Amino acid sequence: MSEKKKERIEVLPSPEKDDETMCTFVLHDEDHTLGNSLRYMIMKNPNVEFCGYNVPHPSEKKIHLRVQTYPTSDMTAMDAFKKGLKDLSGVCSHIISTFQTEVAHYKSTHPSDDEDGAS
Repeated sequence: MSEKKKERIEVLPSPEKDDETMCTFVLHDEDHTLGNSLRYMIMKNPNVEFCGYNVPHPSEKKIHLRVQTYPTSDMTAMDAFKKGLKDLSGVCSHIISTFQTEVAHYKSTHPSDDEDGAS
């Protein structure tokens, strides 16, 4: 069986071939959860002029994410996209770590609550 593995991220060709300040990414098997979070993180970057996403059709599990950086910045749209992914990953790691710390703290201060009918 030689099935071609579908890439999770696809880069659509830009209408301006030599302009690296704008790019559209297709994120397969994703929805608003990642789209809105990633859009927010990318827009926090001062080199980014525009970032938006859409879901082309509700029955398709993919999003289109458009990134445009300022022409005067040294950052390409691809760089901004990668930085947004890295920043979002860092936020998620912080949330997981904080949650685990607080759960451990709660369990240490409330030993009678452990496994007693909590479901």
